[in-house]
Amino acid sequence: MAAEYILEMKNITKKYGENTVLSDVSLKIRPGEIHALLGENGAGKSTLMNVLFGMPVIHATGGFGGEVLLDGQKTMIASPHDAMTRGIGMVHQEFMLLPGFSITENIKLNREITRPNVVSRVLGKSLETLDMHAMSHDARSALDSVGMSIDEYTRVHGLPVGYMQFVEIAREIDKTGVKLLVFDEPTAVLTESEATQLISVMKDIASKGIAIIFITHRLDEVMAAANAITILRDGKLAAVRQIEETSLVDLAELMIGRKGEGVVSVASRPAPHGKVAMRVKDLVVDMPGEEVKGVSFDVFEGEILGIGGLAGQGKIGIPNGVMSLYPNEGTIELFGETLKLGNAGDALRSGIAMVSEDRKGVGLLLDQSIEDNIVFNAMQIKGEYLMKFGPFTNKNDAAIRAVALRMIKELDIRCFGPTQHAGTLSGGNQQKVCIARALAMNPKFLFVSEPTRGIDIGAKRLVLETLVKLNRERGMTIVMVSSELQELRSISDRIAIVSEGKLVDILDPNASDADFGLAMSGIKPGEHKQKGEN
Repeated sequence: MAAEYILEMKNITKKYGENTVLSDVSLKIRPGEIHALLGENGAGKSTLMNVLFGMPVIHATGGFGGEVLLDGQKTMIASPHDAMTRGIGMVHQEFMLLPGFSITENIKLNREITRPNVVSRVLGKSLETLDMHAMSHDARSALDSVGMSIDEYTRVHGLPVGYMQFVEIAREIDKTGVKLLVFDEPTAVLTESEATQLISVMKDIASKGIAIIFITHRLDEVMAAANAITILRDGKLAAVRQIEETSLVDLAELMIGRKGEGVVSVASRPAPHGKVAMRVKDLVVDMPGEEVKGVSFDVFEGEILGIGGLAGQGKIGIPNGVMSLYPNEGTIELFGETLKLGNAGDALRSGIAMVSEDRKGVGLLLDQSIEDNIVFNAMQIKGEYLMKFGPFTNKNDAAIRAVALRMIKELDIRCFGPTQHAGTLSGGNQQKVCIARALAMNPKFLFVSEPTRGIDIGAKRLVLETLVKLNRERGMTIVMVSSELQELRSISDRIAIVSEGKLVDILDPNASDADFGLAMSGIKPGEHKQKGEN
């Protein structure tokens, strides 16, 4: 008797050191079922799939708790190759194709069909001739099954990204004994018509009894394709739903969820409006992995504007684009003056400061002192904290020491003194030094990007309280970009949500979880009514 479930992952728990990234998570997939796996960044989706595929990172870090069953039988998957031999495949978000090879060669890679020749009969099978006719026949069949009429001998190099995604799918379909396919954000690079075609292909695959795990952030596609949904939140199982018992709003709310009280407590106030501090029009930024595709918004003087969204959707590209750290187009006005694009120094001189998301790679000189880090930009860009003696220039040590001591006190930087190297500080205190460096520029406008990434909860609170203090007491206009929605909701006056490089909506921090969930999946709250939602 066949098992009810092709895959059961029971009570999966995974820790990295003291950090629990999966806690008692279960997942059940039936044959021929399209099962959507949802969750914000950091919810645990990737770790759960790493467990399923026996990835080395799992085995090298102490394994996992719980058990995995295939066709009702308990099993231990030792490696991705082991998973493949057991009938589990993956359509990757990042293509695993060889550009110099033809479509046929890519589809049959490591599963080539050969035929004997005179040499191989003497020296062994490894010298057999590739049977290109048989291979192209298989490739043609696989391409037809995904609706691609392209010639199977076409080289992959130069193909549109949508075509490459379908070649990836065709390669998995061509494998014999496939029982379960994982589609990891398969529509991320597809046009709307290609995404519609993909959903049709997925349903066709499922109709042949092959199960599909569909990982996506696009909730409208979940409603169109899935039979069942599992939602993870903060490494835990949030809910399991059958498609007929849920809705876009329900899924959006379950994905976001309330994460308890705000990280910091800030007195409420009406959202500032009136004078525009920064006006961004049609901003396009070519930042790899964080492209911005024409966003426009205003930042009002004296407000904290939050910018949120899932990873890789473009939110980090916005401050990097405004600062001209990556190729950019568009128009930016700062307090009514048009900002010249193309040079980060011009942006800094105009009165904008930025705390980078990469505090170790960009934000700090780790082998230099705290005081040198604090004044670095002010010296390089504005020529401050320097003394000139004819043709010679020296650092003004007294002025540097004075500003460093003031910043250490004001921002409560926990250190031995201003000469301590930045690399020896804790993550939270390193972040405060980054903020101090920005403040040493005496900016009129401050960008902070992922300010709490990689620091503990206590340090997060101190950093966020510092930002609130700068805003409320100094009146500084701040734009904070963060993947932590609850942090944005704690301190922001308004929150802009970015998806697929575009601005979806600007929400009140007290808007519903459902509104935020919909916006993060690319749907403006209210538009779901137009997408078939009752």
